[in-house]
Amino acid sequence: MTVDRSVIEELIHESCTLLDERDFSRFIDLCHPGFRYKLTTYSPEIGKEMTWLDRDRAEMADFFDVLPKHNSDQSPLTRIATVRKIAFSDSEEHAAVVSALQVYKTALDGGATELLAVGKYYDTFSLSGDAPTLLERTVRLDTRDLGWGYHVPF
Repeated sequence: MTVDRSVIEELIHESCTLLDERDFSRFIDLCHPGFRYKLTTYSPEIGKEMTWLDRDRAEMADFFDVLPKHNSDQSPLTRIATVRKIAFSDSEEHAAVVSALQVYKTALDGGATELLAVGKYYDTFSLSGDAPTLLERTVRLDTRDLGWGYHVPF
């Protein structure tokens, strides 16, 4: 399947919108059956890579189902992804995408907005079906202090 770059960019923006709206079932619908999600960072204090979350599609769906039971910060988040690079595989079955990511939090009490996290999305899209699907998302954060109560994936 030949896919225009704009289709991939729109899917990334749609994924952010669905997560912002906490519409997790529609987010999962964007994902390939073999989907994998990772949230990672590097800690210079311990000199090691850290993986904070690593789930496949079914595990993510289960994770989203139990989120309402967690004691978590309910302040709305706004994710802004700026696509920097899209590389299509030679066979055009996959697209590898790097996007800059900023996540803003708006407080429920007072409405002040602050920058919560900065990082990158490293996405892989499958282009082999009727429509592109998100095969893998690795969120690589620069920010390592998120405060308490953030269980919602970025």
